[in-house]
Amino acid sequence: MRIAIISDIHGNYTALQAVLADMKTQNVDKIVCLGDIVTLGPQPKEVLAALRELNGILIRGNHDSAILDPERAVDFEITEHLIPDLYWCREKLTMSDLNFIKAFESNHEFVLPNGVTILFFHGSPLSSTDIIQATTEPTLLDKYFESQKATVFIGGHSHVQMYRRYGEKLILNSGSVGNAFEFTYSAGNAPSLLPWAEYTILGQSGNTLDVDLRRVYFDTTELLKLVSESDLPGSAWWLRQYKMHE
Repeated sequence: MRIAIISDIHGNYTALQAVLADMKTQNVDKIVCLGDIVTLGPQPKEVLAALRELNGILIRGNHDSAILDPERAVDFEITEHLIPDLYWCREKLTMSDLNFIKAFESNHEFVLPNGVTILFFHGSPLSSTDIIQATTEPTLLDKYFESQKATVFIGGHSHVQMYRRYGEKLILNSGSVGNAFEFTYSAGNAPSLLPWAEYTILGQSGNTLDVDLRRVYFDTTELLKLVSESDLPGSAWWLRQYKMHE
């Protein structure tokens, strides 16, 4: 059994294409998307169409909740300057698109053939806005995973890949397909984007579980061309992001 986990695509179909091409070489049996799929980037419709074709397990992120109810964007911790991009994205979507997003799950539990249970979520099992990092306090981890029978946990939201063992638990972050951060976001510290897409493959063979945190380079020049040709409110932010890596 090989499960590919993608997350935080954020309307970046250019990056998603690179990930899907890499995934085709990896003999994947199942695909899970951990949310935040269409907002911020210039290609929300293309991303949605690709996800429909994948027929995978789909988890709702905080941006997905916000696109369904933009008046409550602050409740889903959408930064104020990103709200115009939220409305721009919503205008591109049909009612069918919104109903598709509405059907996403909050969490999803999956049992591997060897009996190991995995829990998929966006931020934490309790909330899509929680951030689990390598430095998260053990008391918070106890709170997030209390009463959970899974031993492998994998989320997104932080935009930073992570492999952390906590007692008998394995806590993972698949990284971000569309917005891989150089460092974890903190208030007052705007994130810088890296010129690659990230995703993860969980592989199970007999009693062996392997974790492959993958990095796939994509055409940032093509992405920025699409951004510059769009009327995306946040286009200036995108155009600044990759200059340091040229």
